[in-house]
Amino acid sequence: MSQLFSPLELRSLKIRNRIFVSPMCQYSCIDGVPNDWHLVHLGSRAVGGAGLVMAEATAVTPEGRISPGDCGLWNDHQAEAFARSADFIAAQGAVPAIQLGHAGRKASTAPPWRGGKGVTADEGGWQPLAPSALAFSAGTPIPTPLAETDLEQICNAFTSAAKRALNAGFKVVEVHMAHGYLLHQFLSPLSNRRTDHYGGSLDNRLRFPLLIAQLVREAWPAELPVFVRISATDWVDGGWDLEQSIALCRKLKKMGIDLIDCSTGGLIPDAIIPLAPGFQVPMAAEIRNRVNIATGAVGMITAPEQAEQIIVTKQADVVLLARELLRDPHWPLRAAAILKDEVLWPVQYERAKN
Repeated sequence: MSQLFSPLELRSLKIRNRIFVSPMCQYSCIDGVPNDWHLVHLGSRAVGGAGLVMAEATAVTPEGRISPGDCGLWNDHQAEAFARSADFIAAQGAVPAIQLGHAGRKASTAPPWRGGKGVTADEGGWQPLAPSALAFSAGTPIPTPLAETDLEQICNAFTSAAKRALNAGFKVVEVHMAHGYLLHQFLSPLSNRRTDHYGGSLDNRLRFPLLIAQLVREAWPAELPVFVRISATDWVDGGWDLEQSIALCRKLKKMGIDLIDCSTGGLIPDAIIPLAPGFQVPMAAEIRNRVNIATGAVGMITAPEQAEQIIVTKQADVVLLARELLRDPHWPLRAAAILKDEVLWPVQYERAKN
């Protein structure tokens, strides 16, 4: 058996292989409710052999959506709609997972295929909220700084969304602290200019993201895992960096977080990112080794041999694939053949196995 197709045990879960579907926004909801597109999008990756299938960044409040088309979990109707996907994923032998987040100052934008710019109230947009009154870019609105009462409401929203995710049938929940969204905005000194106990020093900037992670961990069953996705660096001098990420991850481990999903960037629009195959893998390896916590590597992982090498050399415990799984939902089945491993195919597809 290849290491990529070896099972992974996290708390009570036994995940069939180390190939995880990264959360990928589809911008295709109405009022935050997932639909047939999401069922087919997520379900086809489970049919394709992934070990864990994670639903896209799902907003805990209406104002926390990236776009008007984002998924949400602020009401029970949304949870009921998600249950179809969670049930189907599990029926295919994969683990259903979901990422919970809040977009902060990067909220109220159009989908990428419509330019990704800010949308007005007439277009279904709203006023973004953030740690500080600092716009993401010249073309986006200045957000309203969050008051402490607002933070309390967001805490309650994350807790409620986690409970709804569990009721919908998800077995893993991931807290989104990456890509320039709200919790990342609190972490980075480039976006957090607060003068209260949520800004300034590293401990203060960690305070609110850690509180959210703690509340989600407490709301989630002890026998099931909780992940956190981080941007390990802003790729900008004076911003969030790997050493601060190490400090954050040590605290996350102590509170019972099970895996760090290691991405980078997203906070600053003009950051110079050294894009190349596996460019974020060294950060997953550094966090894994220095914090002694399970990590996931993500970003331009496309070849089965590349994914196998990451696992064999213990640079990460899992690989998360995004665009490669958009190109080929059955990548895991193809990878198993290339790595000469024997995996179960859906019986409906077995005639194509050989």
